[in-house]
Amino acid sequence: MYRVILVEDESVVRKGIALTTDWAALGCELIGEAANGEEGLTLSLQLNPDIVITDVKMPRMDGVEMIKKLRDTGSLSKFIILTAHGDFKYAQSALRLRVSDYLLKPLKDGDLEQAISQLIAAQHPPSSKEPPPGLNPEIFSMDFNSDSFSGYVQEALLFISHHYIEDINISTISRHLEISEGYLSRIFRKETGYTFSNYLIFYRIKLAMKLLENCRIKVYEVADQVGYSDTAYFSVQFKKIVGISPSEYQDRYQ
Repeated sequence: MYRVILVEDESVVRKGIALTTDWAALGCELIGEAANGEEGLTLSLQLNPDIVITDVKMPRMDGVEMIKKLRDTGSLSKFIILTAHGDFKYAQSALRLRVSDYLLKPLKDGDLEQAISQLIAAQHPPSSKEPPPGLNPEIFSMDFNSDSFSGYVQEALLFISHHYIEDINISTISRHLEISEGYLSRIFRKETGYTFSNYLIFYRIKLAMKLLENCRIKVYEVADQVGYSDTAYFSVQFKKIVGISPSEYQDRYQ
């Protein structure tokens, strides 16, 4: 069973979600509720949930700040955020914290259940890594798990996962790790099979593919969230690597 915490300052909404969601049918158990981000942070640190469902704007501590603090502690919880239409720009910052999904309030019947089901399904992908016909198999099979690499390469990959939206390069990380750029470049390519620049591009495009599966997000918003200020350039890079344009890829999930 997946252990779930619900963080929502409106008690009527919180109780409505808690009581009307068939948690057992989803393979979940609701283990706690909180009325604001501060309470949600404390509860999450105590109970270590698998999934946290949270509102964005709340008193005392908002949902984005709560997620950031939990990420800083090394939390591996998955997050689904709830946001009103007018709060979307504010909620975008949460997506940079590797939020699994966001839902617009007021929720429609089945929205939350679908989001939870998709999140759980993503934790158990099919064993086959074959991509849909016509698409580049390399991007689908690329594994970003850093556990098998040496210390410096692991740290470099961790740095990428935290700063991929920024303008970074091999020099940025070599300075951060206080080692020579040439040495880092050699061991990075030897262990990952990619140059730093190619790895960063693939990492961003892989994240973009995941974001595009949520059809509510526009292509230009996805580009911005994965580190591309120029949407046209992002689209060219995406098509070059995946095999189809971002809009075509998103259309498959409509």
